[in-house]
Amino acid sequence: MHDKPVTLAAIIGAHGVTGEVRLKLFGDGPESLRAYKSFDAGERTLTLKSIRTGSNGAVARFAELTNRNHAEALRGTALTVPRSALPPLGEGEYYHVDILGLPCVSDAGDALGKVVSVDNFGAGDILEIERPAEPGKKPKRFMVPMHAVTIESARAIIDAAFVE
Repeated sequence: MHDKPVTLAAIIGAHGVTGEVRLKLFGDGPESLRAYKSFDAGERTLTLKSIRTGSNGAVARFAELTNRNHAEALRGTALTVPRSALPPLGEGEYYHVDILGLPCVSDAGDALGKVVSVDNFGAGDILEIERPAEPGKKPKRFMVPMHAVTIESARAIIDAAFVE
């Protein structure tokens, strides 16, 4: 779990003719990507040369991409780093990747399902939980707002997982 790949951006197209790419960002902005020298991009590694703010997120130059055809060929490719490469967290902070897949239980200890998504519609994070499927039926999902108590429970589970 500690080295699970974490998607920080995705290539959404070429920018210009020299191999630059447009990125959709899933983090704090272009500056946060500068901390990483390389990214896993499917079956290859891309070495970051430069990055700047773009109209839809960011524009990046990678050493391995030298023309528009190289850049276009990677459209839709996720740029990932290992979970262990991410900066340490402060008190009360968490990475979504650490929460996905965690089991959910009620206050009474009843199994509710597992976390399948973390969304934010402007008022804070919301967990989407999937209940186990009943025989012959599709699994059902429901959403729960993330609260400080929920975060403490999640952190305890995450910390225990890293100790194992």
